[in-house]
Amino acid sequence: MLTLARALAEELVAHAIADLPNECCGMIAGVGGTATRVIRATNSEPSPFFYVIDPREQMRIMDAIDDAGEDLVAIYHSHTRSAAYPSRTDVELGFFPQTPYLIVSIADRDAPVIRAFLLSRTAPEGEQIAEVPVEIA
Repeated sequence: MLTLARALAEELVAHAIADLPNECCGMIAGVGGTATRVIRATNSEPSPFFYVIDPREQMRIMDAIDDAGEDLVAIYHSHTRSAAYPSRTDVELGFFPQTPYLIVSIADRDAPVIRAFLLSRTAPEGEQIAEVPVEIA
């Protein structure tokens, strides 16, 4: 289970809208499965269809999370026109199988959807995606 305060969920949606027409991305720090802060990253390959966090920026964020005594509780990005479900590209680029990948869908801006998944690039077809429940409290 991944627990997000309503303010953090709203921050994720705001980031997704701010980066339109492209996907946004970043990381979520926390303790255990409870998020404590959202850390925005730059989509170094701006596109409405995929995201890339520059490896140096990713390492800097991960080091800052570790230095603060927090855990990396999720990696997030937005889907601007599609459902909050991993695309084939999301699975292929999911290099952290133990870390949830949170997707913010703003396909319907009046009703954004936030879901999280564990992605295993090396698992057999049909076993690569496992949903992680998200509680917005």
